[in-house]
Amino acid sequence: MTKKLILLEWRRRILEENLLIALILLELFLSIIFILIGYLKGNIYFRGVGVGLVIAWVTNVIAYLFKRFSSKH
Repeated sequence: MTKKLILLEWRRRILEENLLIALILLELFLSIIFILIGYLKGNIYFRGVGVGLVIAWVTNVIAYLFKRFSSKH
């Protein structure tokens, strides 16, 4: 039973520390994919989705940095 509790706390710690970074990187990756598909296919819809994801990515990075700096002080 204790091994299971230790494993759960280990997973929780990893998620708390790295989940936001993983989601931010996923959003950046998706935005690049959508922009590339938009340019390769000539479809303005995909480019628009990619640009929207870039805007969301920048917003998330700014929020993450503010959270990171405020927790250090």
